[in-house]
Amino acid sequence: MKFKHSILFFSALILSGIGCKKILDQSPYASIAFDEIFVSAERANNAVNGVYDGAQSGIFPGGQRGYPYGAANVQQGDNRGEDVINIAAFYQITYQGTYNPTTANNVGYWNSLYTLINRANVTIEGLRGAVAKGTITSAVGNQLEGELRYLRAMAHHDLVLFFCRPFLDGNGSQLGIPYRNFAVTTTEASNLTRNTPRGRVDSVYARIIRDLDFSEANLPAINSPAYIRADRVATIAMKMRVYMHMGRWDSVRANGNKLIPVVINPLIPTSVTTLIGSRTMTATPNGSFTSNSITGENIFTIRNDALDNPGVNGALASQYGPANFGGRGLVAVSPIIWNNAGWRADDLRRSSMYTSAAPFGRNANGGLNIMTTKYSDYVSRGDNNPHIRLPEVILMLAEAEARLSPGVVSQRAIDLLNLVRNRALPSSVLPGAQYIAANFADDVALLQTILLERRIEFLMEGKRWADIHRLVQDPIATLRPVGIPAKLINGSQGIALYGIGVPVTTAQAAIPYADFRFIWPIPADEVTQNPIIVQNPFY
Repeated sequence: MKFKHSILFFSALILSGIGCKKILDQSPYASIAFDEIFVSAERANNAVNGVYDGAQSGIFPGGQRGYPYGAANVQQGDNRGEDVINIAAFYQITYQGTYNPTTANNVGYWNSLYTLINRANVTIEGLRGAVAKGTITSAVGNQLEGELRYLRAMAHHDLVLFFCRPFLDGNGSQLGIPYRNFAVTTTEASNLTRNTPRGRVDSVYARIIRDLDFSEANLPAINSPAYIRADRVATIAMKMRVYMHMGRWDSVRANGNKLIPVVINPLIPTSVTTLIGSRTMTATPNGSFTSNSITGENIFTIRNDALDNPGVNGALASQYGPANFGGRGLVAVSPIIWNNAGWRADDLRRSSMYTSAAPFGRNANGGLNIMTTKYSDYVSRGDNNPHIRLPEVILMLAEAEARLSPGVVSQRAIDLLNLVRNRALPSSVLPGAQYIAANFADDVALLQTILLERRIEFLMEGKRWADIHRLVQDPIATLRPVGIPAKLINGSQGIALYGIGVPVTTAQAAIPYADFRFIWPIPADEVTQNPIIVQNPFY
């Protein structure tokens, strides 16, 4: 077979990384022979840009839906949890847990993530060849490879979160996914995929960390373009996230201390900058979302724009936006989180990022719900996907400090928690309204408050499923969700549902952790073509 690859489209000619599919013996329009891609640093950089583009817009049955990271990771992560309401039929299978080995969302997620992984691996192979030939320097090659290994680690981690039991179930002994660190461009490599079984979860995590260690060692503090190309700060933040899922809180803290000063003033959140790369929180909680800004608060962002976005059937503004604002009104805020008494009524996030006052948000069914306005480009649908923001780094470090002080209410954990929460409170109520040690009966109460703050801060950003997944086997029993928590019934609507302290009726039952539906099935095509890949039980 001939293997020719264009800068942006070469991955369409190779295995998508999901089995033994045929490699097309065709050359796309304006294709460039593989050996010609890496003849200069500029072309090598363009090839890496193509992989980023694949992260933003991968494959999905029937067309572009923002898989895996253009928007789909946010929408799927939210709808697996209980803090949103799916209004119509768009995310109903995800929301209700009725997926099977052929349903589009889980199949599309698996396929697009492995496509991204293979794109990264093909490009890494090309970079290494260019370094060996002296076409590009080892420094350039290592930096670009570091970016690709960041994307590869990120994709493998999401595969583990959706298709595998958590690390803390058996300390990593559960069945993982194939970690693919080789380029599938030949029949021999294709055969290798058919002989690579699912490893254990702990082996997948070890290789994720290995990739991120390489990235940290080889990436600049801030890359260019800033915040949309992986850099050292993004890598450290991603390592914190991965270690958090492993329950390695000492490593979370060690990496967090690389970024966050030990001495902070929680009353001036915007004065806190990371020790590497100068990331700073915006003055207001909606600062990273106003006019689709990419600010210093963005640690790593998947860029969308008017010309390259997930389209009306996938973009964040169209899916989440109220119909009366120009969106489709498909995903609403759930009163489960909105009515939580731990979320203050005067919290600025309620008023600045949600339709919490008339005319409220009109949904796809014509009814009223509270909906987000975080994503507001209803016409061009160019809202970026904020994959990691600085508040996540701060709250991960807060949780690590609290967990590493058993039996003690950690003052540093409180200070870090206040950094995020104080920004969202009116200045007129500070400092009196900020948390102090006396607010917490013990360290567990502090942890519960940090976890609630995560739900509030990252509501409608796709983070809820990851927290459910990691906490379901938490050593502290009172922190564990039952599994997939009970939810409001699909399509629930009416502004009367909302109000702080208003009782919530969860008519859709929880899915216990022991239920096979807690994790997604491996796609049927994958299991058919690669019979060495074992299907998840009961699918």
